[in-house]
Amino acid sequence: MSSNQNLLIIGTVFPEPNSSAAGSRMMQIIAVFQKQNYKITFASTANDSEFMVDLDVIGVVKKNISLNDDRFDEFIKILNPSIVIFDRFITEEQFGWRIAESCPNAMRILDTEDLHCLRNARQLAFKENRDFETKDLFSDVAYREIASILKCDLSLIISQFEMDLLESFFKIDRQLLHYLPFLFDSIEENASQKWKTFEERTDFVFIGNFFHEPNWNAVLYLKETIFPLIKKQTPAAVLKIYGAYTSQKVLQLHNSTDGFLVLGRAENANEVVENARVFLAPLQFGAGIKGKLAEAMSCGTPSITTSIGAEAMMLNSKWNGFVTDKPEEFADLAVKLHQDKSIWEDAQKNGIEIYNKRYSKIIYESSVIDCVAKVRDNLQKHRMKNFLGAMLQFQSNLSSKYLSKWISEKNKK
Repeated sequence: MSSNQNLLIIGTVFPEPNSSAAGSRMMQIIAVFQKQNYKITFASTANDSEFMVDLDVIGVVKKNISLNDDRFDEFIKILNPSIVIFDRFITEEQFGWRIAESCPNAMRILDTEDLHCLRNARQLAFKENRDFETKDLFSDVAYREIASILKCDLSLIISQFEMDLLESFFKIDRQLLHYLPFLFDSIEENASQKWKTFEERTDFVFIGNFFHEPNWNAVLYLKETIFPLIKKQTPAAVLKIYGAYTSQKVLQLHNSTDGFLVLGRAENANEVVENARVFLAPLQFGAGIKGKLAEAMSCGTPSITTSIGAEAMMLNSKWNGFVTDKPEEFADLAVKLHQDKSIWEDAQKNGIEIYNKRYSKIIYESSVIDCVAKVRDNLQKHRMKNFLGAMLQFQSNLSSKYLSKWISEKNKK
């Protein structure tokens, strides 16, 4: 392996692990490379936020960058990274050509987070009140996202469903993809014994980042359809809604009389989830795997979700509760899980098994390091097998470069 251990991450935003699963995942990726003694620089065009992690504290250099700014070229030439990670395809579009031009020998990795083209296609089908079809994937977002995957040397894919979709539908070479789910330490028995018991928990709960459209939709669905069905069976039921960036349209759903409580950002997400008896996540569209549902497992809190919510997260048809797409059945199962201790405890055991087997840090951490090292040490041979990617990179370099140069000159005037 090369002695150059400089790693540059270009993020759409600076990581906020307490605000979103995407932020937590980025921190997991940073930790993986730090264990391999990489010197990490995290750059973003985003403004600093109140809730971003203090990168200095964890030994990561923070760099504010700008779009269409030729000074970036000088910055990366001096940094000379051996690996560059793009957080979502948009950052690859913006900076990939500059990396290819100024640091051609740097390995380029795309962390997709989830497939945006899949999420957008499902959202469109939902809004048009019809079933999602694969033809919906033919979109501007898909063309851009798949182009970024092809232009990179490796893409990290969080969902096995999305791995299969990329290989079977989009015909992406398996050598360009690596499955990397969440990376968690196992739930040990002594930790689970400290969880609150069935009797010590009472309420239903939902938590999610409200910048994310599927979360807003799920809460609206709870308010208008599912929670009223639950209340018919258990009039004393209380549902607590937490989430980062709670907008006014979410806050106005609050109704203490009905037990529908919108409580904003949770100071300690784990604490509020562990205090709840049942997690409700009626997600009607989306992609990737759901950090909120993994978090529920880590807190010993059984959940009810949809097929979209549980996608690529189940283990041999087992779930941490129940999965259904029918609102009446969703409400019935939520009540059953909330009231029946034996069913609840069985669901909790399933959650522990799923969490420990599907998101094992030990297994997947070593797997991704081995994969990255193999590609990095044989980079030119690896690229020779990806003519389509090289062609797209060539075309992208021309179009993106001259557009950016034009904007840069315009901004100087």
